[in-house]
Amino acid sequence: MSLNILAVDDSRTMRDMLRISLTGAGMIVTTADDGIHGLELLEHMQPDAIISDVNMPRLDGFGFIAAVRRIDRLRATPILMLTTESAPELKARARNAGATGWIVKPFDPQKLVGSLHMVTG
Repeated sequence: MSLNILAVDDSRTMRDMLRISLTGAGMIVTTADDGIHGLELLEHMQPDAIISDVNMPRLDGFGFIAAVRRIDRLRATPILMLTTESAPELKARARNAGATGWIVKPFDPQKLVGSLHMVTG
């Protein structure tokens, strides 16, 4: 069974890298260019996991995660933060918002695929 992933990042290059890395691992990838777009897509999809950047226009990763966690059917969906940020206080803020894990850019495609398989169990 292939995993259905929503990847939210304002960088077109990063969205393309995620799509290539994850589809190469047999996953189905839908991309959004910010948190608002991600929430719009989630109205019509049920992903197995979500990957979100932190720093985005319109709605950042923290606001996006908090909004996703308020949607009953998505409350248990794993969310991985993918960001250049590595400060412990930001990781704590992400956990408090409802993030499942944290991956620092640039990411290792094999580790990301492994992390997604781990959190979707």
